[in-house]
Amino acid sequence: MRYRQLGASGIEVSTLALGTMMFGRWGNPDEQSCAQMVDRALAAGVTLFDSADIYDFGRSEEILGRALAGRRESVVVATKVGNAMSDEPSERGLSRRWVVQSCEASLRRLGTDYIDIYQMHRPDPDASIDETLQAFDELVKAGKVRAVGTSTFSADQLAEARARAEHLGVTVPCSEQPPYSMLVRAVEVDVLPWCHEHDVGVLVWAPLNGGWLTGKYQSGSVDSVSRAAREPDHFDHRDEVIRGEKRTLVAELTAVADAAGLTLIQLAIGFVLANPAVTAALIGPRTPEQLGSLLDAADVTVPVDVLAAVDAIVAPGLTLNPVDNG
Repeated sequence: MRYRQLGASGIEVSTLALGTMMFGRWGNPDEQSCAQMVDRALAAGVTLFDSADIYDFGRSEEILGRALAGRRESVVVATKVGNAMSDEPSERGLSRRWVVQSCEASLRRLGTDYIDIYQMHRPDPDASIDETLQAFDELVKAGKVRAVGTSTFSADQLAEARARAEHLGVTVPCSEQPPYSMLVRAVEVDVLPWCHEHDVGVLVWAPLNGGWLTGKYQSGSVDSVSRAAREPDHFDHRDEVIRGEKRTLVAELTAVADAAGLTLIQLAIGFVLANPAVTAALIGPRTPEQLGSLLDAADVTVPVDVLAAVDAIVAPGLTLNPVDNG
């Protein structure tokens, strides 16, 4: 496992981070199985564990907290706030009231008294960015949060948040969590260059593009336990044209991986980690078996000529399906 500094946060993290969206009813309701994944990740050198209050509406955080019991001081825990926790309009967003209330709830569920990286899950057009930044700053000053981050913000939104934080004299966000993979490259245009220029750490989500870059969707049938089958409306498998285009590209990328002596998963994770702006890749296995193949990619370095071969298949800055941009 390799380790990198998360921007200007002063926090060092492993280049593979265990994302826990699949912990709970959204993916794996077996808590013992989820705990095994945490154990295996720790044994492999993973130090960053990422969750969100919305993941199974708090269940993911509870499972992660119990799995890390007794080992909290040796890991970096990240979670998020902002997505709707119910149908109630008051239980979502980035208002001061909701940010502070949600932080307290996440702390209880995680069984900890501080969150290492507390992230705005999505921009909130209904909340003033000043109010949001001041709320996060209060949590930092109270010792409940170490660092502040964002997720799926545009370059303009990142620049605005930074400028307002500096103007207000409050904690400046030091990390961004965008979607990025060999099939989803829009952030290469401006988000990644902006983060690199301003020393903002980048934790990329969906480096396997929802399972496409494992190769498991190359056949005409979809495994009944796969996320594509469990959440068909969430994926582009319902779009025959995009599905066909992705299969063609994945076949070409698989050939590149084979020629380089890599698995497709190793190429996919090595690709995102090769970008100088990227700090870590979030992997989100549903089972311990899936985790094993992901951990095998931890130390892969993709040669320059192989990266060029990827560029020849999917042009830099191109996202095949705009929905994948988050």
